[in-house]
Amino acid sequence: MKERNVRNHQDLDVWKVSMEIAIRVYKETVRLPHTERFGLQQQMRRAAVSVASNIAEGAGRESTRDFLRFVSMAMGSLAELDTQLQLCDSLGLLSYETAMRHEIERNRLMLARLRASLRHRAAAK
Repeated sequence: MKERNVRNHQDLDVWKVSMEIAIRVYKETVRLPHTERFGLQQQMRRAAVSVASNIAEGAGRESTRDFLRFVSMAMGSLAELDTQLQLCDSLGLLSYETAMRHEIERNRLMLARLRASLRHRAAAK
């Protein structure tokens, strides 16, 4: 029996926001120069997909501790994506505008709250 009341990862708002970010990253990275197709474009897409994927995998695990581990990995992937977007902005390849920064920060805060909740639940066991 699972330790959480989540029926499915698709029920999680944090997963939904992560998916929106991944879709946006795919659409935005099309504008990168052809020379970045196998560099930043692929790295950014992998990092963006990894956030939502780790949330989904963690939610599908049998224990709170496993879920917590995957949420931590999602946070790492989000930090990686943020760094890559800042690099693109600094190089003049893509604009890391306020709206995207806001969504990344929103997702980070949601993940941090989920992580805190999972830590609390794991400690109570």
